[in-house]
Amino acid sequence: MAFSPKSLLVTGGAGFIGANFIHSFIAGNPGSKVTNLDCLTYAGNLKNLTSLEGNPSYNFVKGDIGDAALVAQKLSEQRVDAVVHFAAESHVDRSITGPEIFVRTNVLGTQVLLEESRKHWQSGIVTDFRFLQISTDEVYGSLGDTGYFTEETPLAANSPYSASKAGADLLVRAYHETFGMPTLNTRCSNNYGPYHFPEKLIPLLIHNIINKSPLPVYGDGLNVRDWLHVRDHAVAIETVLKTAAPGSIYNIGGNNEWKNIDIVNLVCDLLDARLGRASGENRKLITFVKDRLGHDRRYAIDATKLKNDLNWSPSYTFEQGIAETIDWYLANQEWVSEVTSGAYREYCQGQYGGGVS
Repeated sequence: MAFSPKSLLVTGGAGFIGANFIHSFIAGNPGSKVTNLDCLTYAGNLKNLTSLEGNPSYNFVKGDIGDAALVAQKLSEQRVDAVVHFAAESHVDRSITGPEIFVRTNVLGTQVLLEESRKHWQSGIVTDFRFLQISTDEVYGSLGDTGYFTEETPLAANSPYSASKAGADLLVRAYHETFGMPTLNTRCSNNYGPYHFPEKLIPLLIHNIINKSPLPVYGDGLNVRDWLHVRDHAVAIETVLKTAAPGSIYNIGGNNEWKNIDIVNLVCDLLDARLGRASGENRKLITFVKDRLGHDRRYAIDATKLKNDLNWSPSYTFEQGIAETIDWYLANQEWVSEVTSGAYREYCQGQYGGGVS
């Protein structure tokens, strides 16, 4: 039986994937409401959601998922029937230099959110409920030259970031197995698309090429990732939320395996033409740097279960998606400039004064 949520609590909705999901969900679900709980750390940017200001279907709350009283209050007063949990520290390099915040947010924060959600679900305030944990293929570790991650692949996280996400995933499983709580879990491949924070590979490449800055490539550049357009991901999340059986885990992939160096070369070449530069000029910016510690060699998602069970498959090819993404960044240089300079933080503080709505 399909689940039709009327009031969502989306955590981390001012971030890249969360903001794209909120835009997609509100556009496709008139009458439903979304409360966005985000503490606006460095990657949380309310300018990702300016078009929703004043929309009666959308409400922003500045706050931390580790604040149990605040979470309980919002679940109750908004009569939330679905939690979609994006909020996380998410950059591998940052987790290597400072793992503590990753454990605090991704593990302990998720536990607080789960516990308050359990109490809310058991209170009878709503008749049906879902808790959807948004995770990553990185929890599976690294693949060799062949094979794919399935939902049955053992967790084998290799970085503090992926270990913290694996810990959160196991807590979600535990709440389903122990309490019967209707949880769901999705694990996605690398996302790309509009509103991506510029520390990540593709927006960093675009930004640096525009500014003729070096393009850092880890190691030999032959690490392989599967790439998923964020708008495809948003549709997949909604599909799982509405139609998957509680307790389910689904991998979400884009069927787009690319070596890092091939992506770098492709973005360079596409921007040669768009920026009016000579063919091959941008490739001269490529700079190979020392490999990242614990750098997983290859990720590749098998999303067959999602296609067979819930009839979802990606709509974007990588060639189409990367071209659209480059054009979006070129057309939104003011957004990029404010993100890279940190000016967007002044907007967030000015809009909400650091308080809770």
